Amino acid sequence: MFLRRGRPDSLIDLPGLDTARLAIAPLGPEHAPALHRLTDDPAITGAVDFLPTPFTLADAEALIASGRHGRDRFLGAWSREEAAPLIGVVGAHLRGEGAVEIGYWIAGGARGRGFGTEAVLATLDCLRRCFPHRVVVAECRPGNVASWGLLHKVGFRETGADGHRPGRRQLILESA
Repeated sequence: MFLRRGRPDSLIDLPGLDTARLAIAPLGPEHAPALHRLTDDPAITGAVDFLPTPFTLADAEALIASGRHGRDRFLGAWSREEAAPLIGVVGAHLRGEGAVEIGYWIAGGARGRGFGTEAVLATLDCLRRCFPHRVVVAECRPGNVASWGLLHKVGFRETGADGHRPGRRQLILESA
């Protein structure tokens, strides 16, 4: 008797998402200039440990290309309210066999307006549907008050464990 292994999880086919104010879709090579403009901000690169400072066009291209194996995927969030600028990024990352991690960053001018919450909630809904057998986790510095608050607002709770990145705490999404 042969046992067939199920198809391994992959983030490659994550769908585009629409919210009241945002169009959220996987970033492709054509989005590298917009990703560079958004992310080359010390407030962002200083908060996201895997982003170099300065964040160059080549870094943007490499970040987008990192999704080609299906373990990581970066989604762009475009505002419907303005001239369709890229105002944020939500990353999804498969962790082992049982977890998917979410992270995000939002443009300075878009912070404090609910865009981050809207993008994260839409992405969480998608991840729950696509990967019902995985828990959703996040890592955050407790001193990052805005992100810490956003994660708690959308249903994450601290696990009590340190994150894998320096100075971060691990959070887990409570069941809906």
